[in-house]
Amino acid sequence: MLLIDSPSHNAYFNIAAEEFLLHRFPTEDIFLLYVNAPSIIVGKFQNTLAEINLDYVKDKGIKVVRRMSGGGTVYHDLGNLNFSFHTLLGQNDFGDFSFFTKPVLTMLNDLGVPAELKGRNDLLVDGKKFSGNAKLARHGKMIQHGTILLDSEMEVLGEALKVNPLKFIDKATKSNRGRVTNLINYLPKDTTTEKLKELLTSEIIKNNPTAEKYELSAEDILGIEKLQQEKYETWDWNFGFSPNYNFKKAIKIPAGFIEVHLDVVHGIIEKAKIFGDFFASMPIEDLEEMLVGKKHNAEDLHQLFTHTDLTDFFGKVTAEEVLEGFK
Repeated sequence: MLLIDSPSHNAYFNIAAEEFLLHRFPTEDIFLLYVNAPSIIVGKFQNTLAEINLDYVKDKGIKVVRRMSGGGTVYHDLGNLNFSFHTLLGQNDFGDFSFFTKPVLTMLNDLGVPAELKGRNDLLVDGKKFSGNAKLARHGKMIQHGTILLDSEMEVLGEALKVNPLKFIDKATKSNRGRVTNLINYLPKDTTTEKLKELLTSEIIKNNPTAEKYELSAEDILGIEKLQQEKYETWDWNFGFSPNYNFKKAIKIPAGFIEVHLDVVHGIIEKAKIFGDFFASMPIEDLEEMLVGKKHNAEDLHQLFTHTDLTDFFGKVTAEEVLEGFK
């Protein structure tokens, strides 16, 4: 088994690293640890826009990254440790999360933390979740990865994942936002993610005496960064890959009431209807047609609105005011 400690806090890099390592080491077992700066990691089959508070996320500069595995959306920051096991497919039951969460539980139980695996894939302490786990099978290998909330900013977590449930109606998987807690409440106050790394790595070595540490080479890093730039930093992967959904939002601006309905397919607006009590000198259908084929993305829509005379459709409005109805 190779023990890898990522040198980066960049979520784009670390999520890309998981995919890169599948190709780099097609047969070796791997145990990867990483810590991300504030970021939201979205499950592969989720509708990103229905999972996050987009305005808050942009304001705080929080990265949004879609991972390869299913499951729900999670928040990462420097107070959260992430672990990832890579093994050959078939060596372990794909539906069993207990095998790879056992080292985490053993480590914590030895520290006096009453942690346990509950349900399908969550680790809890006193009925509160501190770790969510997910799996994927690809290229003959299986990855099981999870989080360990040590001392995350719970207020930011709550705000970043908050979204108006009336805005989206879709068939994508919604995250189950149960009660969560930080393990720092059960550990010595000076415990850090680096300390948890040491303890968890020691537990892994105890069960895998031949395990050896591996530092990512300059070639590895270049390969990860290439995948990061081509896939994990892109709107197409993080937002456009989202399942089909219907968007609905109503706003009140000085020009009147505006209600927006969108049918979105893979991030692209396929149909648009706009209702309201505004006064228009031009048919609103003209603007609806302009929206078709555009990305449901604030930047793209802002560009459209700034190059369109919106007063023809809504009276005295600004592009920013109208854009609020599409976010």
